[in-house]
Amino acid sequence: MLKLCSISELEDNGCKGFALGEKQIFAVRKNDSIYTYLNTCPHLGAPLNWQEDEFLDFGNELIQCSVHGALFLIESGECVSGPCIGDKLTPVASKIVDGVLYLTEEL
Repeated sequence: MLKLCSISELEDNGCKGFALGEKQIFAVRKNDSIYTYLNTCPHLGAPLNWQEDEFLDFGNELIQCSVHGALFLIESGECVSGPCIGDKLTPVASKIVDGVLYLTEEL
């Protein structure tokens, strides 16, 4: 397991990006659950964040691609608007142990 961060670093509706070698992932906290995905849009493979640790739309309800504005459900990664509708973000296995978020798979 690889330590990513303390969950106290993620506010509700907050995000945090992580560079792991050549791979980039991000975590989103919503209603005390944390979801982790590869930081790659399924449409063109572009990074999703428009600024450091900024992955959500202005209402903090959906993940938004920085290139074409595609919108994804936080809980499932499913694209609900934009050029990749019906596609999904790639989830990354993680878990919380003693208040710390860990990556539990190799990328």
